[in-house]
Amino acid sequence: MKHSFPKVITSLPEADIKFEGVRGWIAQGDNHQIVFFEIEPSAEVPEHSHNAQWGIVVEGEIELTIEGKTKVYRKGDEYFIPSQAKHSARFPIRCRVIDFFEEKARYQPK
Repeated sequence: MKHSFPKVITSLPEADIKFEGVRGWIAQGDNHQIVFFEIEPSAEVPEHSHNAQWGIVVEGEIELTIEGKTKVYRKGDEYFIPSQAKHSARFPIRCRVIDFFEEKARYQPK
């Protein structure tokens, strides 16, 4: 069954995301962002780095590679990406995640 975030989340500013099949809504803090992502199957995020990121899988599955080590995360699993660690992600099935970014402007609103 396909779930979506409730209107209270999708009423937040939508993030301007350049990766095909990835949508997100921004909860903006003074020094951080929390982004609620909905990701379609087969979406991929190429290797990149930025400040620290913590996330939790709400639905689906992520193949997350951090500094060359790949691990699969499923519903309820948490992950942490240290600051400046090179990482990439694949989404074999539809996925919803919530990510905390240790930077104020990780994503800009559309």
